Amino acid sequence: MTTEQQNDQSAEKMVYGDDYHFIPVTSVNSGRGFEVVRDVYGLTVQIVNVAFLGSPAGRDWVLVDAGMPGSAGTILDAAEERFGENCSPRAIVLTHGHFDHVGAVIELVEHWGCPVYAHELELPYLTGKQAYPDPDATVEGGMVAKMSPFFPNEAIDLGRHVHPLPADGAVPHATGWRWLHTPGHSRGHVSLFREADRTLVAGDAFVTVKQDALYKVLTQEPEVCGPPRYLTPDWHTAWESVKKLAALKPDAALTGHGIPLYDEDLAEGLSALDRDFDRVAIPDYGKFVGTQ
Repeated sequence: MTTEQQNDQSAEKMVYGDDYHFIPVTSVNSGRGFEVVRDVYGLTVQIVNVAFLGSPAGRDWVLVDAGMPGSAGTILDAAEERFGENCSPRAIVLTHGHFDHVGAVIELVEHWGCPVYAHELELPYLTGKQAYPDPDATVEGGMVAKMSPFFPNEAIDLGRHVHPLPADGAVPHATGWRWLHTPGHSRGHVSLFREADRTLVAGDAFVTVKQDALYKVLTQEPEVCGPPRYLTPDWHTAWESVKKLAALKPDAALTGHGIPLYDEDLAEGLSALDRDFDRVAIPDYGKFVGTQ
């Protein structure tokens, strides 16, 4: 191999941040798969959900988010069970680039050879250019918030493998789906919505478990909540994103953390979160409170 070829190969190499490591926290649902609607399948990886968009045993499918560090094998096994051996998604779409949503993305891209898509404002965190703000251990909340300084926040570098989502709102290779910019939890956070059956994949724009409380994370006790407090730097924008999603009136929602919710439970919970966001979601104190 020539020096030029070695340099080209090095330039192609994808890397995680130096602080990426296995996080020893899990929930009762870890490893469980579940059908959200007919062609949307969820998988809980420790404390976070990934989504498979596409009909079972079909060849055209998309993975949404990429789980926790060290979870590639779990995701690959679930994909093969759902879509058959030697299956590969047409794309991986990231709702955002926090460690628990990109934890296995490099291994998955190396295995499948598929492109990755994210909002253009999220690309600096996915191309090695910028780290996320440090998690806020001082924020009002439970034990998970106190553990948050141990969570990775350095940028990963996917290089040429990551691309901006189309400006027209289409989700690549996922017919009928569109993406919506739902920032606050991160600058380039997106959620996915399908009008035909009013199904929402919300990422962490809101979640269905109180993510900063360790007991509720472990037991997955359902509750419509704002985004995780220890990693949300812009609360005013996060509230605007919840308003945007509540206005869609979804019939089914899979969030980044917690179980799927449907119909009245979802409508009532999302409406209450929108109405009372300043009281129930925005923490009373923390380094990002009142900074907008």
